[in-house]
Amino acid sequence: KPKGAEWAEPVKVIDTYPYRRDGPGYLDVGFTHVFVIPADGGTPRQLTSGDHNHGGTLSWSPDSTSIAFSANRGDLIEDPYESDIWLVDVASGELTQLTDNDGPATSPQFAPDGRSIAYLGVVDQGMGYHNSHVYRFDVASGESTNLTPDLDRSVSEVRFANASNRMYIRYDDRGKRKVATLTTGGRIQDLTDDLGSASFGRPYATGAFSVAGDGTIAYTRGLATRPAELAVLGRDRNLTALNDDLFAKRTTGSVEEVTWQSSVGDYEVQGWLVKPPDFDPDKTYPLILEIHGGPYAAYGPHFSPEVQLFAAAGYLVLYTNPRGSTSYGFDFANEIHLNYPGQDYDDLMSGVDAVIDMGIVDEERLYVTGGSGGGVLSAWIVGKNDRFAAAVVQKPVINWMSLALTTDAAAFFVKYWFDEMPWDDHEAYWRRSPLSLVGNVTTPTMLITGENDFRTPMPESEQYYQALKLRGIDTALVRVPERSHTIVARPSHLIAKADNILAWFEKYPTSEEDDDNDE
Repeated sequence: KPKGAEWAEPVKVIDTYPYRRDGPGYLDVGFTHVFVIPADGGTPRQLTSGDHNHGGTLSWSPDSTSIAFSANRGDLIEDPYESDIWLVDVASGELTQLTDNDGPATSPQFAPDGRSIAYLGVVDQGMGYHNSHVYRFDVASGESTNLTPDLDRSVSEVRFANASNRMYIRYDDRGKRKVATLTTGGRIQDLTDDLGSASFGRPYATGAFSVAGDGTIAYTRGLATRPAELAVLGRDRNLTALNDDLFAKRTTGSVEEVTWQSSVGDYEVQGWLVKPPDFDPDKTYPLILEIHGGPYAAYGPHFSPEVQLFAAAGYLVLYTNPRGSTSYGFDFANEIHLNYPGQDYDDLMSGVDAVIDMGIVDEERLYVTGGSGGGVLSAWIVGKNDRFAAAVVQKPVINWMSLALTTDAAAFFVKYWFDEMPWDDHEAYWRRSPLSLVGNVTTPTMLITGENDFRTPMPESEQYYQALKLRGIDTALVRVPERSHTIVARPSHLIAKADNILAWFEKYPTSEEDDDNDE
């Protein structure tokens, strides 16, 4: 360049896949490898090599000669869901493939005696949702055995304590997160189901546990009306009381389980109704339907600052697990396979009707909101009916055609959520897109999305915003700076999100009295 010139930033050439991820953003060209470093410090030594990513949970063999890990050493476009358990020799770096699953194998854990490795595995059936099971790999024979074939739930964690014939597992059941023991013979014994949500905003089934060498279990214990605290299993008293000073000055809304029969299909649907702290059964209240994302995920009786803020503002809040939700088994989740959004819409509307039948709802003030998969369903709902006074659609998929080729999970979505590529069967993508129903929308609808969202990128929301504007529908677009798909990663963003939702709902419906005053 000429002396003193201020040239533009150099161009960026991209020829890899995946090239960006939601959260990390645009990826540096390179691969993840396993390194070791002396415990007292020193130079890291690389154990794995090649154009593949290696990592995840690492597990040392008891004799410290090798490390087990999970890796996808195949084609990330053809097999985005695939991975296997590998062993690397610490001295030589020699790799040994232990499993050859048709599907992901993750989270290896050496047994204390070194004779077996427990891991989580899935048999890929090409469905939108699969249960993850616990497998035991026998080091001597090289054979893997499924230890939980009859558990119609997905196990999300497995670990040993000091015994090689007993493991501890974590799984979700009807919105609750459980810790249980699992023997090598496949016997499961539940220990607790009150793991508290570590979710920052909404009442997802989350929570963590840790096992000491003697089998003592520490975990996050929670209530529907209080954030989780640290506890030891079997002791009545929590180890921490991090929020006592706050809740001494605050009253939370009650959280009550409700169930109903869907209007379509023979399905019982579970949900939770949160009432305002000063609830009066002789009054009626506005109702917010809050829909979870995923859609393969689950809400439960867990503390949610977002939902409690809505209740404190005087709203009833209904959050639910319609078909497609996890923690109810393989079949219930896959009711939406190649059909999402589908009859989960009917489950949600039936839930609203069930709460209205209680006689405590102001039917003129129904509202709907949800994020990600819940954003899809919120937009779908206002395209299917005009029952709601206002809606807030958060980080949605609006057009599956455009989403399929802009999301960071493109290879997964087109393989597991659709039968064909979008250019081969555009009708399948279009008929499941909320944009196909935008001509029906009369509901004032706000959109909220992170500006750095690569899972459901900003153009999805912009399409809907402009379509609503062109139709003359009241709308607003809230862009959250610096945020990815997790738009409430910081407390200030959660506050901004809740404030914008409440402000939008409070605008509608405009009362006749207000209209008269305007005249």
